[in-house]
Amino acid sequence: MATTDHPRPYRPFAIALHWIVALLVISTIPVGVMMLQEDLPRSTQDALFIYHKNLGVIIFLLVVIRIAYRVFNPPPPLPASVPTFQRTIATGTHIAMYVLLLVMTISGYVYVTAGDYPLELFDAIGIPHLVAPNEDLADTAQAIHVTARFPLVLLIVVHIGAALYHALLRRDGVFTRMAPMLRR
Repeated sequence: MATTDHPRPYRPFAIALHWIVALLVISTIPVGVMMLQEDLPRSTQDALFIYHKNLGVIIFLLVVIRIAYRVFNPPPPLPASVPTFQRTIATGTHIAMYVLLLVMTISGYVYVTAGDYPLELFDAIGIPHLVAPNEDLADTAQAIHVTARFPLVLLIVVHIGAALYHALLRRDGVFTRMAPMLRR
């Protein structure tokens, strides 16, 4: 069902943050799976851990910036053609993704620093760890990190599925709000 509804796009800064965070988060998923494989050469495993740990801190910073930006620059409204139940699901999905991105990045950081592991990029530039070594805290943070990945990946799949639904089936302008370069 194609419509002629052309809602206002997100602002360029919001679009850039969205796609940067999306690419970074999606890149950490296969890395997070691969780095736990026991048959990997240690040098490969170390490189994957370094990538995953340091990128997690960068993702955290970008998500905080995204949330702050969104508070002061609310997203454009959805087109009138989007049913109320879809609006509710979209809002809930976005909130849950932000919460889970914060849970994942904070629990990952706490696991690493409480576990007394290095954060190579940040250690190299002299940024101190904000959490002291604590084995029990590291274990709890690891359990949270490992558990929260499943609902986060599920929500990412739902989000991508909804975007594709609006882009390919509905063609109602919802997708092009975040990808205005694809607007016809």
